[in-house]
Amino acid sequence: MNINTTVTQHVVMSGDLNHHGTLYAGRTAEWFVESGFIAAASLTKPENIVCLKIHGMLFSRPVHLGEIVCFKSRIVSAGRTSMIAFIEVRVKEDVVISGFITFIHADPQGHPLPHGLVIEAVTDEEKALVERAKNLPE
Repeated sequence: MNINTTVTQHVVMSGDLNHHGTLYAGRTAEWFVESGFIAAASLTKPENIVCLKIHGMLFSRPVHLGEIVCFKSRIVSAGRTSMIAFIEVRVKEDVVISGFITFIHADPQGHPLPHGLVIEAVTDEEKALVERAKNLPE
């Protein structure tokens, strides 16, 4: 299966801000996981997906009130029961946040369940993301 991109967007509202008047990291993490989850859910049953770990959510600049953030998520790696998403967040043309999340495909009792997915990188950019995902710290 080729790597597909899932896109979600949010407008930064006053309730999304921290005490500095910029996008609160907690709200960002919520949207970040949601975006990765949607990418994973597009490949398998959503009720079987559980977030295991946010490997990093690196901000390159603050996000301000009224800006529209665009989350582009791709499942770039799949193990037997795991899936790793790469999420890139843009405001207009600027990449403002990026990082990886690992999801586990699990049964209703929370036990790992094989998903049968095989992810194939085609472009050089996708191959580089697969390599980065393989080298994430445990």
